[in-house]
Amino acid sequence: MPLRLSTVIFLISGFGLGPDQTRNHLHADNTAETTLNVTLQHQIPTPQTSNEKPANSYEIATTSEAWKASQTAVIICDMWDSHHCYRAVKRQEQMVPQMEKVLNHLRSKGVTMIHAPSSCVAAYADNPARLRVASIPKSAAPDGINKWCRSIPSEEQVTYPLDQSDGGEDDTPEEHATWAASLETKGLNPRAPWKKQHQGLTIDPAKDFISDQGEEIWNILKHKELKNVILLGVHTNMCVLGRPFGLRQLSKNGVHVVLMRDLTDSMYNPKSWPHVSHLEGNALIISHIERHVCPTLTSDQFVGGKPFRFTPITTGR
Repeated sequence: MPLRLSTVIFLISGFGLGPDQTRNHLHADNTAETTLNVTLQHQIPTPQTSNEKPANSYEIATTSEAWKASQTAVIICDMWDSHHCYRAVKRQEQMVPQMEKVLNHLRSKGVTMIHAPSSCVAAYADNPARLRVASIPKSAAPDGINKWCRSIPSEEQVTYPLDQSDGGEDDTPEEHATWAASLETKGLNPRAPWKKQHQGLTIDPAKDFISDQGEEIWNILKHKELKNVILLGVHTNMCVLGRPFGLRQLSKNGVHVVLMRDLTDSMYNPKSWPHVSHLEGNALIISHIERHVCPTLTSDQFVGGKPFRFTPITTGR
């Protein structure tokens, strides 16, 4: 029997368990249920009690919630092993250690991990975390769940905060040329050099899932009764918002989704409107999400310490 087929049968059979046991096996162990106490941040319009406050201003509000770990998932969006933008790669390298720490911690508490390295899933064809997806039965999926989502109704009456029409690359011409040449020497396409997920992020073959398909991820969420979804990764203003498994699709279809705002990064070029620094541009898109898409939280709520912060990248670094 071919290795891949036998592996699928092995996984679907629940490692030798009966039908009822298999169903339970796909859920996190409930023998020691863990509660995740989270503080969610969103933004609400500021009451216009006087002319001193500008129109359309917002203020930060927070809510406290208690989630069951077994009803919670993390989706890791497009944390590729490379990128065409040199500075995007450097910022990703800064994020990875904290992200790995958070993922390992939450996995140990019973949270489901869904790795979504778009266009790279074929590299994991024989990985149990990919094969496990085949054991999930189909659920009734929303219309358009496999499509990119460019906006939802709550965004349509507001001004999008960034001009990203140039693709958002913020490296210098010299950095970009040097980086492209180095990718070519490795036999990689400088415009799309990604092949797998970043090697610094663990994929647990015994527990995790790998998928970049909206319907597949929807099936996982519904079958495992995952009511809370944390989305992290890159890039906030593009893939994190727009992918078939992204914030917009999940939010508009009634999933309680939140962005981990300190472990995400945008593709924004300060030469474009509104002509602020890259990190300020990232903060603007996070504010847009908090106002019009979904709440956010930070990694320190799970692993202690302080929220992750980027070290600004400057020419010559």
